[in-house]
Amino acid sequence: MRICFNCGQGINVAGKIGRREVCSGCGKGPHVCRNCHFYDPQAYNACHEPQAERVLDKDRSNFCEYFSFRDDALPEMGRPPVVPSAKEKLSALFK
Repeated sequence: MRICFNCGQGINVAGKIGRREVCSGCGKGPHVCRNCHFYDPQAYNACHEPQAERVLDKDRSNFCEYFSFRDDALPEMGRPPVVPSAKEKLSALFK
């Protein structure tokens, strides 16, 4: 089942996802980095595909030719990754 990163609703589209497709739950386009198999916020440019062009807005539809819809939902389901602040890192370091 393909799941929308934004609302968590299932997306039923046979074959490839087009750039103009929209999720019936939230109206956002599913052809976005955050729905892609290669997306990883911890990777360089948040993508494991080395040949893909850089995409700045990971939540908007794009023209990436390497897009491959992920089979599972993202653990954060629409929330940006939590990155500790510098102050939190320093306090954890000196505890």
